[in-house]
Amino acid sequence: MVTYALALGAIERGTAYLSEYPGIGGKLLFLACTGSVFMAGAKMLDCVRHENAKKDNAEAEAVPAES
Repeated sequence: MVTYALALGAIERGTAYLSEYPGIGGKLLFLACTGSVFMAGAKMLDCVRHENAKKDNAEAEAVPAES
């Protein structure tokens, strides 16, 4: 849902750039807007991976070592 909302906002902003800056400049700004959605999605996935690793480390520390 968050990624969808980001994408929707990016497309809306990119469309405004296309009408405000016709030509290659508007297209480049449009691509920059859509590229930011990919970067945000990658950051969200990275945070999930970090949280899972943190949870795994906490579980490993909670188990007493066998002698």
